[in-house]
Amino acid sequence: MANPFLRRATEYVREDESFLSIVSPAPLTTFLAISRNKDDMFEVPVRIIGAPGSGKTMLATLAEFRMVETILKDETNATNRTLADALAQAGFLKNGKPHVAAVRVPMESEYREFWELPYDAIVKTKLAFWLVQARAMLGLIRNLTANRTRNIDAIEFIPRANYEAHLEQIGGLSALGIRDRALAVQRAIYAVGAGLRAPKLEDLPVDATAPYAPFDAISRIRIEWNGETIEMSPLVMLDDVHALHHHQLEAMFGMLSHREMKFGRWMMMRLDAFSPGAVMRSPAIQPTHNRATGRDFVDILMQGDEKKDASRRQFRTMARDMAKRYLPMVEGLRNRNATDIDRLVPSEPPKLSSGQIKELEGRVARDQNKLKIGPTRRNEINEIVDDFIRRTKSYDDGPEVALAMKRILLHRYSVRVARSTPSLFEEIDPDPKTPLKADADVAHGARLHLHHEYGRPLHYGVDDVCDASNENAEVFLQFAGALVANVETRAIRNNPLALSARDQQSILIDKAKSIMDAWAFPHAQRVRAMVDAIGHDCREESLLPNAPLGAGANAIAILEEEMAALSFDDELGSVLKYAIANGAITIERNYGQGNKLWALIEISGTVGLVYGLTFNRGGFLPQKIDYLRRVTGLVNA
Repeated sequence: MANPFLRRATEYVREDESFLSIVSPAPLTTFLAISRNKDDMFEVPVRIIGAPGSGKTMLATLAEFRMVETILKDETNATNRTLADALAQAGFLKNGKPHVAAVRVPMESEYREFWELPYDAIVKTKLAFWLVQARAMLGLIRNLTANRTRNIDAIEFIPRANYEAHLEQIGGLSALGIRDRALAVQRAIYAVGAGLRAPKLEDLPVDATAPYAPFDAISRIRIEWNGETIEMSPLVMLDDVHALHHHQLEAMFGMLSHREMKFGRWMMMRLDAFSPGAVMRSPAIQPTHNRATGRDFVDILMQGDEKKDASRRQFRTMARDMAKRYLPMVEGLRNRNATDIDRLVPSEPPKLSSGQIKELEGRVARDQNKLKIGPTRRNEINEIVDDFIRRTKSYDDGPEVALAMKRILLHRYSVRVARSTPSLFEEIDPDPKTPLKADADVAHGARLHLHHEYGRPLHYGVDDVCDASNENAEVFLQFAGALVANVETRAIRNNPLALSARDQQSILIDKAKSIMDAWAFPHAQRVRAMVDAIGHDCREESLLPNAPLGAGANAIAILEEEMAALSFDDELGSVLKYAIANGAITIERNYGQGNKLWALIEISGTVGLVYGLTFNRGGFLPQKIDYLRRVTGLVNA
C-alpha cells in the first residue's frame, strides 16, 4: 500500500472494518467528550467548526450508526474496545448500547445550485432543506439495516409529542412508509434542481411542494438490540455545509434551530463560512437569528481553541494515536517491527562539533571584552547558568546551550547597566537594577540563536511535528508522511531507521515550504505576504544578542481598542479571516500584557518552521493596524 500518511482515510479506505482498524478515536474524546455542552449536543443544533483537514469528516464517518454497530458486534477486538470507549465518552453509547442513531449527509455543491433557481428565497431554501431531510431519512434507514442485523420492518420511529397530525406528510411511522415518502420527495426535488430549465413555480411537482418535516415530527427511533428493545436519539450530521451560499446557510441554520425540534442536527463546517468579525472573535458578534451560543446552539471548535496550551497537549495525544495506527500499514516498517513514531523521529538533542564549540567560546569571550565586562561579573554569570543547567529537566543541556545562554546574559547585563542611573562614583561592573537570571526562556532563546548562527537544528521530535501542525490532523499527516517516506527509503536500503535532528528539520522545512506554496484559498497571495513579513520581523527581534523576548517572537499584537475599531467590511478583515480559517495565523483577543489588552496575531507552526521561530507562545511585536495594511498590500484600502 502507498504511504497512508499522504492520503485521507475517508478517501482511500472503502471497507468499514479496514477504516475502523486505522481511524483514531481521539477526535471524539478531544472535541466532544470534554465539551461543556456535551449533554445538549443531541438536543440543540451543533456547529462543528474546523480548518480543512481538521478531522470533521472522519469524526462524522466514525459516528454513523453502521460504524457504531460494527464496533459493538465484536468487542473482543482491542481496537473496537478503544473505539467503543471513545463513543461512550462522547455520548453515542449508553450502558454499552447505542444511544444515538447518526447519519452523515455530505452537502455537495448541488445544494448550492438551488440558490440559483428563479424562486423566492424561502422557496429555494425549503426545496434544499426538504431534500436534505429526505436524504437524511434514507441514509438513516440504510445505516440501521447496513449490517443485516434487522429488516426495515423492524425499525420504528417515535413521533414528537402532539405532532401526530403531521405524520401523514412524512409517510407515517413505519420505516417502509418513511422510506417511500423520502424517495418520492428526493426524486421530485432532485428533478427540479438538476433540470436544464427550472419549471415555473406553479408547475413544481406536488411531492416537491407538499409539507415535509421529518426532523420536526420524529423524536426517537426504536429497534431490537441483542434481544431487547432500545430507543435511540436520531442525529443528522451535515458535512461541509460551508459549500452552501452564505445567505442559504443562514436560512438553513434558521430552519435547523427550531427550539422544539428533537432530531439531533450537526453542521460540520469550515471557519471561513463565517463573517470576519465572527472568525476574529470580535466582541458583541452574535450569530444569526438572535440565537444565543450555549442556549440555542452549541459551537465545537476543532481549531483555534482559546485554551491553547490544553489544545496543544490534546492534539499531541491525538496525533500520536493516528501515527500508531498508520505506521503498521507501511510494509517496509512493519516487516522490521519499526512502528513506534517516537523511535523513528527521536527527540535526541543535536550537538555542535568540538570546533564549533571552540569558536563559540571565543565569540563569547570577544563579546565580554567588547562589552567591557570584568571577570568577576563573568564568573557570576557562569555560576547562574551552570546552576540552571544542573537543575533543568531538559535533555537539551549541552555545552553549546550553556555558552549561548551566557552570551545572552552578558548582553542583558550590558543593556541593564546602560539603562541604570549613572553613579557619582565610578563603579566596575555595577549591579543591574534587575538581577540576572537563567531560566527556560533564556535556554530556548539560546537554542534559537544556535540554530540561526551555527545551523544547529531547532525543531525535531514528535512533539515539534505536532506543534508545527497547528492542531490540524491533515497537516500533521503531511509532515509525518514526509518523515515516514524518508524512513521507508532507509528501510529499503537496510540503513538505520531513526532520523537525526538535522534530517528531521530539513525534511520538515521543505514540507512546510511546499504547504505554503500550495495555499490556494481566497487572498492567499496577500496572506503569504503577511506571514512572510511577520516571520521576517519576528526573526530579527528574536536574534537580538540579549534575546529580549526570551524564546523569541512568533506573533504581532494590535491594541484591542484599535482592532475593535476595524471595520470588517474592508478587505483587510477578509484577508485576516481567510488567514485564520486556513491555518496561516491564529488570533487571541483581549490578551493581557503590560496593563494593556491586545489582539494577538500568531503565525502558524508551519510558517514558524520556515522562519526558524519558536513554537513557544507569548512573544510578540507591538504593531499598529497600518502595519497589517502595509504588509498585505492594502495601504490604500
